[in-house]
Amino acid sequence: MITRQQPPSAPDDTEAAPSPPEESQAARREALYITLAQVPAGKVLSYGQLAELAGLGRAARWVGRSLSQLPTGSSLPWHRIIAANGRLSLPAHTPSGDEQRARLGAEGIAIHNDRVDIRRYGWRPMEHSG
Repeated sequence: MITRQQPPSAPDDTEAAPSPPEESQAARREALYITLAQVPAGKVLSYGQLAELAGLGRAARWVGRSLSQLPTGSSLPWHRIIAANGRLSLPAHTPSGDEQRARLGAEGIAIHNDRVDIRRYGWRPMEHSG
């Protein structure tokens, strides 16, 4: 059984959103999780794209922090979230990095030089919504 390791934090070049009250944090997490659950197998999103689609604005760092705090065994597809330039944020040869690469590979996503071709594998909900 594969156990989920801590996903990466978001890229350093994105501003963190201000910390809202706890009730608002719960609503933000719920919006994040609902949106993340919709990312189909074989597709990826950047931290910033996930934040935007979830209605969270420019909160890429917050998304990364939230994903790193998912409970072990979560069924949410955290491994499909990558850096804006297609780079895998989790280091290779670490348990979490190896797990992300294995999961993406199992979904048919090619990884070259620790990058995913976002033009090829990026999820565009408007094109995939039928």
